[in-house]
Amino acid sequence: MATHATTRTTSPPAGPSRARDTLETLKAARDDLHGTSVPFRAVSDDTVALLTTPNSAAVRAALAARDGALLRGWAEAMPVELAEVVVDLLQELEDDETVVLAELLGDELTAGVVTELWPSEAADILERLNPADAADVLEEMAPDDAADVVEELPASDAADVLGAMVAEEATELRGLLAYPSNSAGGIMTPQFAAIRPDLTIDEAIVEIRRVVDEVETVNYVYVTEADGRLLGVLALRDLLLGRYGQSVRAVMNANLVRLHAMDDQEEVARIFRDQRYLALPVVDDQDRLVGIVTADDVRDVIEEEAGEDIEMLGGSQPLTEPYLNSPVLTIFRRRIVWLALLLVAQAYTASVLSHFSGELQAVVALGFFIPMLIGTGGNVGSQTVTTLVRSMGLDDVHWNDLLRVLWKEFRVALLLGAVLAVAMFARAEMLGVTPNVALVVGLSACFIVIWAGLVAAFLPLALRRIGIDPAVVSAPLITTLVDGTGLILYFELARRILSLG
Repeated sequence: MATHATTRTTSPPAGPSRARDTLETLKAARDDLHGTSVPFRAVSDDTVALLTTPNSAAVRAALAARDGALLRGWAEAMPVELAEVVVDLLQELEDDETVVLAELLGDELTAGVVTELWPSEAADILERLNPADAADVLEEMAPDDAADVVEELPASDAADVLGAMVAEEATELRGLLAYPSNSAGGIMTPQFAAIRPDLTIDEAIVEIRRVVDEVETVNYVYVTEADGRLLGVLALRDLLLGRYGQSVRAVMNANLVRLHAMDDQEEVARIFRDQRYLALPVVDDQDRLVGIVTADDVRDVIEEEAGEDIEMLGGSQPLTEPYLNSPVLTIFRRRIVWLALLLVAQAYTASVLSHFSGELQAVVALGFFIPMLIGTGGNVGSQTVTTLVRSMGLDDVHWNDLLRVLWKEFRVALLLGAVLAVAMFARAEMLGVTPNVALVVGLSACFIVIWAGLVAAFLPLALRRIGIDPAVVSAPLITTLVDGTGLILYFELARRILSLG
C-alpha cells in the first residue's frame, strides 16, 4: 500500500494548457450562473454540460487546480457519474494525484464515490492511500460495503487498514469478513435497531431516536434478549400506533421470518422476491441477531446472480470485476475451461461422423443437411434451457414439476418439429435429392427437435436436484450434446429408410 504524505498543497502546480483552459471556462461559467447580470441562456451548451455532468477533462482540470469546491459539488450531486469518471481516470492518475483527489473530496464524500464502484475498483483507489487515510474512508462507508472492499485488498494491506481503524469498527468488519461473501452473513449489515422486550412503547421510541443515525433502517425494530437472542420484531407502524405504557413484548410479532448467516444469497434473494420484505434479520447458530439484510442488498445480489447466469449460459465462467477492468489473462482463464470441456464433447460428434462414414459415402447428399439439422437441434435446446433456467431462478419450476415440464416441452417440441420437418423436407426437394433422402431429412428434423427439447428440459432440473447450479447447462453445452446424439438419430433413420449398411 502506498505511504504518501497527506500534506495539502496550497499552490496548484502548472497543469497542461488544456486543463487550465477547461478550468477557466468552468470558473467563468460558474460565476455567470451564480450572478444576476447574465441570463442562463447566455451560457454555452458545452459549458452547461461541463457543469452538470463531470467528465475526464473537467475532473482533471479541477484536480490540477485543487478546486475542491467543484469536485465536492459533483460528489454531492452526482456521485455515480463522478465515480464512473474516476474509474476511467485511474489508469492515468498517479498515486499522489489520487491522494490529492481524496483529500479534496474529504473522507465522507470519498466514501460516497467509492461506494458506487465495484469493490475491486474501490480497492484500487484505497491501495493508493496510506493505511490511515484508507481507514478513514472505510469508516464512513456502510459496514457491508466496506467489508466488500477490504476483501479485495491484498492480505497485508487489509491487515494494515484494519489496524488503523477504530477498534470497534475494525471488529465489526472482521466479523463480516468471517462469513462467505455469497452468504447472508456476507451481504448483511450489522447496523440494526434492537430493543429489549421489557421496555414500554414510549421508552422504545426514545431508544430508537437515540440510535437512529447509527442504524441502516428503522422500518423494523428487533426485540432481543440480553444475550442477543432474537425474540420478535416491531414495524415502525406498531410503535407509532402503540399505546404509551404498553410493553414491547405485548405488541411484538414473535412469528417472524429469519435468515441464517450461512444461507446462500440466492436463497435470500428468493425469499425477498416472494414476500417483498424491506429487511430481514440474520441470526447465528445460537439464534442471536447478528445483522440484517435489506432490500437494497438483495437488489445487488439479484443483479450479480443474473449476470453470472447469463455468462454461464453463454459457456463462460463469470467475471468478478467489470469487463474493461479485467486483465486479458483473467478472461482467458474464465473461458478456456469451458472451451476445453466443449472440445472434448465435440470429439464425440467427430466420432459419430467417423462411425457413419460408410453411409455418407453411399449417399453423399446426406452430408448436405448435417449443419442444418444439428444447428436446429442446438437452437431448440438453447431456447429451452434458457427458459427453464430463468423459470427456476424465479422459483416457478421445481424438481417435483419434472413430469409436467417434460410433457409440456414434448408437446411444444412436437409442434416445432412438425413445422420444421415440413420446411426441411421442402428444402431437400428443392435441392433435387431423392424423395427418400428428403423424407430422412424431414423425419430427422422432427426427432432431433423433440430430443433436444427433452434433454434441455431435464438437465437443469436434474442438476438443481443434486445441488449444482442449473446455469452450468450452458447453451454451448446443450448444443454440443445434441450435435452428437442428433447425428445418431439422423444416420440410423437413413440406414432404415434408405436400406444402407
